[in-house]
Amino acid sequence: MKLNLRMFRASVLAAIGVSILTVPFGVEHAAAQVSRTPGMPRLEVRGAATQLVVDGKPFLMLGGELNNSNGSSTEYMKSVWPSLVKMNLNTVIVPVYWELMEPERGRFTFTLVDDMIAAARANRMKIVFLWFGTWKNSMSIYVPEWMKKDTATYPRAYSAAGSPQEIVSPFSAAALDADRTAYVALMKHIRSVDASVHTVLMMQVENEIGMLPDARDHSVLGERAYAAQVPAELIAYLRSHTATLQPGLAQAWERSGMKSAGTWEEVFGPGVQTEEYFMAWSFAKYTNVVAEAGKNVYALPTFVNAALSKPGQLPGQYPSAGPLPHLFDIWKAGAPSIDMLSVDIYQKTFAEWIARFDCSGNPLFIPEVSNAQSPANAFFAFAAHNAIGYSPYSIESLARPEDNEMSQAYGMLHELTPLILDGQAKGTLAGVLLDSAAQTATVALGDYVFTVKHEYTWPYAARREGDVPRIGGMIVLLAPDEFYFAGTGMIITFAPRIGKGRMAGIVRADEGSFRKSAWVPVRRMNGDQTHQGRHIDLSGSGFHMQRVKFYTY
Repeated sequence: MKLNLRMFRASVLAAIGVSILTVPFGVEHAAAQVSRTPGMPRLEVRGAATQLVVDGKPFLMLGGELNNSNGSSTEYMKSVWPSLVKMNLNTVIVPVYWELMEPERGRFTFTLVDDMIAAARANRMKIVFLWFGTWKNSMSIYVPEWMKKDTATYPRAYSAAGSPQEIVSPFSAAALDADRTAYVALMKHIRSVDASVHTVLMMQVENEIGMLPDARDHSVLGERAYAAQVPAELIAYLRSHTATLQPGLAQAWERSGMKSAGTWEEVFGPGVQTEEYFMAWSFAKYTNVVAEAGKNVYALPTFVNAALSKPGQLPGQYPSAGPLPHLFDIWKAGAPSIDMLSVDIYQKTFAEWIARFDCSGNPLFIPEVSNAQSPANAFFAFAAHNAIGYSPYSIESLARPEDNEMSQAYGMLHELTPLILDGQAKGTLAGVLLDSAAQTATVALGDYVFTVKHEYTWPYAARREGDVPRIGGMIVLLAPDEFYFAGTGMIITFAPRIGKGRMAGIVRADEGSFRKSAWVPVRRMNGDQTHQGRHIDLSGSGFHMQRVKFYTY
């Protein structure tokens, strides 16, 4: 008898009789590893948030990712480090290139890795390493020459038309063994040089995995795997997580009668959707083998990153089968050694995408975002979604590093970091992000309700030419009637949260900054700057911070 999935979900929830607590799916796995050293970076659930903890203290990554090629030269990086310092970064995200690390099979050189770690320490920064192994942006462009040329040993993926692709097949046992061996060598070396210092915070395993130009690999190995039975391991995951599966996957399984065995098409039905499920499982299993082997040597937190699809695209028209939200369940089932499924964002819909990645116990980390997007994104991600880090891509290419938007935003976020980390754990933060698509937001915090509007909705605000800019920031609760407001381009009005007919006013509004963790007020803003007590104004000309106390009457 075909079981209705919604009924099955309801029965499961009723049977357990408790709410489901979601935790980072890789945290428990990581905690079980023996390859730890005192104080080494780890993910830890702290109150309402999962945070990165280093040397026993939570750490907020104010990061920037290097352009892919720039980390390949120590000499080139000498001119880059000063810019990174001026932009107030505390973390640099940099590739490790397999082809440079293992130019000959079994001969490893770690000069670039060592130089990067040494330079980061000299500039008081941390590092997240990106393992450019078998795949980078779907393609196998950073594999060593000895692998590229030996397609008999390391076969390629094939298109449906029968053409080999610049993609090593994930069904190649030899490729997996080579990748795992190289990655383990890297983790052994990092442990040997950094286990007591903790400059290296996390590891990304592969980069923007995905299948192109078709939804699946049509090589001989790929065809054989697609015709085989769906692994019992995946079926077991589906059955034990039926109540919380992603809708598309759940519906595909339900249409087939929730089979407990069969080929991929028998279990999920024919079509490109099933082909993407198949490839997601294959990529996840491959990546997990590499990540798990590395953690057995040195258990740094790990993540994989996703290249996003666009509306209307079908699998194969975007890098299919990567760790996208509709494939989270398959990646969780196949890659338990991966702690986070992370998002690379070049689309304008920043808020929508991070909301999709901040779910199901998946800690939010943004390793790559367009450096053309507003740094207001970072305020919002940290405050509204408890992000552990934010990182614009090609950060070193931004002009005026000593005084651009990024340096201003990171300078303020650096000052706010203790409050942010404490507020994430306690749930005393609120984030706002506004642009032409959404120009108003409502926030309830403490004893007040705040209406936050884009400054362009106020007739007296200064305006720039062109599109309505993205603005935003955060509100930090200090006491039921006292708050920090930080960000850019926001007009904030206020009302009592309870008490019909009552009004709210400003006791004092001070603009200022933190010096050695102490708040230092600079200007009292109770006059024109608050429109005679009507609102809080954080101008869009730069980033601003105010400490405000309210009262009711």
